Amino acid sequence: MSFVSSGVAVVTGASSGIGRALAQRLAAAGSALALADLDEAGLQQTAQSLAKSSALITTHVVDVAKEESVKSFAAVVNSRHGGVTLLINNAGVALHGNFEEISLDDFRWLMDINFWGAVYGAKYFLPLLKRESRAHIVNLSSVFGLIAPAGQTAYSASKFAVRGFTESLRHELEGSNVGVSCVHPGGIRTPIAQRARLGGSTSASRREESISRFEKLARTPPETAAAVILRGVERREPRILIGIDAYQIDVLQRLRPATYWKSLARKLKDPGVKSKSSSVKQPTS
Repeated sequence: MSFVSSGVAVVTGASSGIGRALAQRLAAAGSALALADLDEAGLQQTAQSLAKSSALITTHVVDVAKEESVKSFAAVVNSRHGGVTLLINNAGVALHGNFEEISLDDFRWLMDINFWGAVYGAKYFLPLLKRESRAHIVNLSSVFGLIAPAGQTAYSASKFAVRGFTESLRHELEGSNVGVSCVHPGGIRTPIAQRARLGGSTSASRREESISRFEKLARTPPETAAAVILRGVERREPRILIGIDAYQIDVLQRLRPATYWKSLARKLKDPGVKSKSSSVKQPTS
């Protein structure tokens, strides 16, 4: 079975960015879709871009941070589509500010969406996936699930958690009909930085600096990211890296697991991170 040209795909965070690009690519190939997001307006724009598709496409306003919302979503998808073959837990948010600048409520907000959203999705869709002859789960981590830059305590914590959860789940499901992939995108041109929450004590100027920095580093279009993800799913790849920057970061972390930040800090020049001789800038992803 091809996950791209047949079956039913569930995509969260489908209102923009990688989620929308995935929906468009899947729909063009003939896959039925259940698209979810909390942004109803953006979700409808995604649906309108799929108007030429002949497959069944449903949209669902879902808060992935709330267990009952995801549980109900799975039940509705089962009722409308009769099953699921591909689950892509893509929904995610970012946060501007160093650890001392963000509140614990900020931290919990991000973890609830980025980490618990993936956990809830896997928990409530797995029974549907296991009914199929061949099915797959895709969880979106980040290069910040491979490294942990200064200024990204909450985001990196969530993406490392997604990575650990996904790898353990893959090992548990090894030999079954359900494959599992963890995706680590580098800089992708999405609205995540512009839509990121400002930490409770973070200055507005720091937000603008972060957005500007992100836009310079985000070189890969979401359409390319979607193509790489779906190719990886077809090949049942356990880890999917997106962008040359992701490969470079992966190699650097392997070579210098305890000291990679010294190299990255000098290269990225973040004024929010102090070193003995210069200031450095970390990316937002």
